[in-house]
Amino acid sequence: MTVRLAGLPLDLALWGVRQFAGMFGTVDRRLLPDDMEIEPAVSGMPVVFVHGLADRPSIFSKLQNGLRGCGAGPFVTATYNVLNPDIRVAARMLGEQVERVRKQNGGRPVCLIGHSMGGLIARYYVQRLGGDVHVPLVITLATPHSGTAMALWAPPHPVLRQLRPGSPLLAELAEPCAGCRTQFVAFYSNLDEAVIPSSRARLDHPDLLVRNVLVDGVGHLMLPVYGTVIHEVREVLTEAMELPLAG
Repeated sequence: MTVRLAGLPLDLALWGVRQFAGMFGTVDRRLLPDDMEIEPAVSGMPVVFVHGLADRPSIFSKLQNGLRGCGAGPFVTATYNVLNPDIRVAARMLGEQVERVRKQNGGRPVCLIGHSMGGLIARYYVQRLGGDVHVPLVITLATPHSGTAMALWAPPHPVLRQLRPGSPLLAELAEPCAGCRTQFVAFYSNLDEAVIPSSRARLDHPDLLVRNVLVDGVGHLMLPVYGTVIHEVREVLTEAMELPLAG
């Protein structure tokens, strides 16, 4: 199912290009579970945010502010080394961080929200590492689920090769995963300058329960801070807390 949201008329294409080319050399060196930013515990479902290749955790600041008071929390920002050559390794680290968050919050299920490559990290953890047992909902924002042509033009870093259409990593994610219990909501834009073509940010998999949400005219780095998207994410998260696994 695809939902269409109205958006901005224009964004800066240069921001998206930097996502995969110019800015990837700026490293956030906080890569261990102890480096996570954790808010004081609340009684809702914890939410772990996973940033993209060239992002910093601050990409989620406006989104987190918009989600306050919806009953979910605490909000946790997972970090990783963007020069790590393998998304699979980052996904295993994310799994360790999810376990830590669950232990600190009474074993409650966790929601994952990933921007750009962060969505692939979250998806790999859920699909391939058994994370669906603990994660009832994954929300992805501008994630290249089917790869991006931008990765063909970017510097030849190993993790960028995994973002190329048809890469072994993406082929693995396309394999059958019958029984996966996680629900996915994938927000994508028709003006994404980093996911080319933009339709590759849709998540289409026969074994997954997915809702694709099209956002008109919003760029790659604007998607997590756009008000309409924040409102929709809040609604999705509120609904998820009523799911049996989240109870």
